[in-house]
Amino acid sequence: QVQLVESGGGLVQAGGSLRLSCAASGRALSSHVMGWFRQAPGKEREAVASINWIAGTVHYADSVKGRFTITKDNAKDMLYLQMNSLKPDDTAVYYCAAGRGPFYCSGYVCADEYTYWGQGTQVTVSS
Repeated sequence: QVQLVESGGGLVQAGGSLRLSCAASGRALSSHVMGWFRQAPGKEREAVASINWIAGTVHYADSVKGRFTITKDNAKDMLYLQMNSLKPDDTAVYYCAAGRGPFYCSGYVCADEYTYWGQGTQVTVSS
């Protein structure tokens, strides 16, 4: 059964904005930690942002701080990533992830600690 579905990716010029959405269902709904990861061609998957909605904490990669905002709408079972001031280096496939732990990595940045993953959505930023 489908657990996480991303949407909102696309092509945007540098300096532009996009908002990614992730719809959660099934067992993924019980995950207290959700995050966004991205993977560019030839590079490893990296953590972009995470949220522990029970603790009320958020974490961001240094490369996106001040430009990206992660939010969760519990009423709608939706996770969002608002991306502003986009740069060509932000080009990647973006993945939504969720998990119940245990989490040992600070800032929930370790991909292998997440249980559920979406299929990914492509974000392309042109210069």
